[in-house]
Amino acid sequence: MLVYGKNVVSELLKSNTHIKRLYLSDNFNDENILFKLDKNNISYERIDKNRLDKMCGNALTQGIAAEIKDYRYLDIEDIVLDSDAKFIVMLDSLEDPHNFGAIIRTCECAGVDYIIIPKNRSVSVNATVYKTSCGAIHNVKICEVVNLSNTIRKLKDLGFWVYGAEAGGKNYKDVDLSGKVALVIGSEGRGLKNIVADSCDEIISLPMRGKINSLNASVAAGIFIYEVISR
Repeated sequence: MLVYGKNVVSELLKSNTHIKRLYLSDNFNDENILFKLDKNNISYERIDKNRLDKMCGNALTQGIAAEIKDYRYLDIEDIVLDSDAKFIVMLDSLEDPHNFGAIIRTCECAGVDYIIIPKNRSVSVNATVYKTSCGAIHNVKICEVVNLSNTIRKLKDLGFWVYGAEAGGKNYKDVDLSGKVALVIGSEGRGLKNIVADSCDEIISLPMRGKINSLNASVAAGIFIYEVISR
C-alpha cells in the first residue's frame, strides 16, 4: 500500500511501522521529517514531484509517500476474547474513505474499543483513509467480518446492547446508552440495510429541525459516539 502526506509518514515513524520504500519529491525540505529519517537510518528516493503525485493517483502528497504493508484487520474472535471491550462502532457499508477516516479519528479520540466493517461492499483501509484519520489509524482496532447480522448476534451473546443509527427511530436523548454498547452507523444515502436494522435492539435518531433530513455519516457518528461515552 502506498500512503502519502507529512502527517501520515510522521505517524508511521512514531508507530515504528515498517516502511518498505520511501519517496520524497525533489523539492521536499521538511527539516523535522528529514531529521527523523536520518535519526532512524531510513533511506529514501528522490523523484520528480509530478511523478510522485501520479504514483499516488494525482493526490496532494505534500512531496512524501511511503510504501507499507496492507492494513492487517482483526477477526471477530479478537473481540470475543477481549472481556474488557465495552464500546464498539460498526459501519454498515460505508463508501466514502473520507468519512471512514474521520470516524476512525473520532473513535480514537473517544476511546472506542473496536471498529467493525463488512468485508464486502464497503470502504476499506486505503491511502485516503490513512490521510484523513490523521494518524489515528495506528491507535485503533479495526475488525473485518463477512456478515454484520451474524456479528450483531455474537455481540448480543457477549452482553452488548446494539443500537442502529437511523432516521425515524427513538430520540437518542431518551435512550439508556450505558453499559456495553455497539453502535451501528449506516452508509451514506441509504442508511442501514433492512436486515441489519432488524438485528439491532433499538433504532435511535438525532432530532432534525431543518429542511434536510440527514447528517453526514461522520458527523452523525461523532454525535452518537460522544453521547455514549458521556453516559
